[in-house]
Amino acid sequence: MALSYKARRRWALVILLIGLPAYVVAAVTLVGLIERPSVPVELAIYVGLGFLWALPFRFIFRGIGQPDPDAPPQRED
Repeated sequence: MALSYKARRRWALVILLIGLPAYVVAAVTLVGLIERPSVPVELAIYVGLGFLWALPFRFIFRGIGQPDPDAPPQRED
């Protein structure tokens, strides 16, 4: 099932405003549960987790910054 452009924009906004902060809190909490690793290892964990969150949502964010492809063409008067 393909989402419309408008639906993808709405879901992207929900993901960025609600999902991303919740993911950051969960990632920091999980990393805080383990014994503190060295700085390079901790940095690698956060970089990996920062990349990992976006993978399932690639299809939603793809093309969001472009004009609506389904919109009727704008007339220039």
